[in-house]
Amino acid sequence: MPVRLTDEERAIAAGSDAAAMSMRILAEMGAMLGAERLIRVTSSHIDGGLYHGDSGVHFAERLVGEGARVAIPSTMNVGGLDLITPATVKADPHRHEMALRLMKAYEAMGCWPTWTCSPYQAGHRPKFGEQVAWGESNAVAFCNSVLGARTNRYGDFLDICCAIVARAPDYGLHRAEKRRATILVDTSALSHALKASDVFYPVLGAWYGAEIGNAIGVIEGLPPFTSEDQLKALGAAAASSGAVGLFHVAGVTPEAPTAAAALGNQPPEKTIRLDAAMLRTARDRLSTVKGERIDAVALGSPHFSLEEFEALEDLIDGRHVKLPFFVCTGRHVVAELERRRRLKPLQQAGVTVVADTCVVVAPILPSRSGVLMTNSGKFAHYTPANTGYEVVYGSLADCVKSAIEGRVSRDEGLWS
Repeated sequence: MPVRLTDEERAIAAGSDAAAMSMRILAEMGAMLGAERLIRVTSSHIDGGLYHGDSGVHFAERLVGEGARVAIPSTMNVGGLDLITPATVKADPHRHEMALRLMKAYEAMGCWPTWTCSPYQAGHRPKFGEQVAWGESNAVAFCNSVLGARTNRYGDFLDICCAIVARAPDYGLHRAEKRRATILVDTSALSHALKASDVFYPVLGAWYGAEIGNAIGVIEGLPPFTSEDQLKALGAAAASSGAVGLFHVAGVTPEAPTAAAALGNQPPEKTIRLDAAMLRTARDRLSTVKGERIDAVALGSPHFSLEEFEALEDLIDGRHVKLPFFVCTGRHVVAELERRRRLKPLQQAGVTVVADTCVVVAPILPSRSGVLMTNSGKFAHYTPANTGYEVVYGSLADCVKSAIEGRVSRDEGLWS
């Protein structure tokens, strides 16, 4: 069934410029998705600036050539280059040229060159209930779940079309009735110490995504002081291991003052009582190898926050890492580290701070194979296929200790 366009939308679609093409694409996609209309959106986060091939560059440059400009505030997800420290990315000349052309094309359309997968920590924070069109799986999960704004998972090229005409198809998580939880996850059997630790949240997310898929659940029993970085890690892992676009945490996230409220005061279709054994199994699945070998450490997927850098600095405590050690972050965090004179001490300790991109989407790691240790559920999920490296999952403290000792060292105490 075709989407019903307003008179204004039909007039835009009848043109011959980039806005007309964008409106027609959205109308066609909306019909495929079962939307009856388009709705106005007020911001966008664009995932199309990462180079995957020349066709994406040509599409973006065609938009620029036809006069495209974003009509709403639009931030950019990671690109294929580190524009602050170009030597970090070891791209061949063609890939470098095309990745740069792609990033510049989106800038030419008026997108804010944030180049981060954590735009919500760079000042792009839509309000509760605001209708937006965001790409990038972790950003979508955070936007819906933690901020309470409303977006579906808009992929490459559809996101920029939404931004150009300030419209999106009215379906899915834009609609209130589609945001109600139907599954209850009870974490009361887990220890308070485990739930207070950062190492817990990527594991919980990895389990949740694999178990829940694209359903919507509410997690009950997490601490009310659960931090944004912890929720960020949960959502990123859940969106990587499943198709999670929205999760609720009772007493923490805005649409879940209680589990009953998130469930719409209806009984859950399914209740899962999460125990330590289930979580250990999920933790073990994040590692693809055993043993003490480690060739590199990578942190920052989603991008490291300033608070996470503070924790890293405390753990390094003036020591030097023996292995390649990468921390991926946004340029807004790099600028703040420089302002506070904290970037150079990290570099002197052997830490490579990567901006604008990350190690699983750009050729940054020192070789084409090896063993990578990470505290990121998202890195753990994507590293083998994207980089050729095997992966070992551990806490931030485990990663630092392992890099200093030159071998895998993990504290199993919380998991016993």
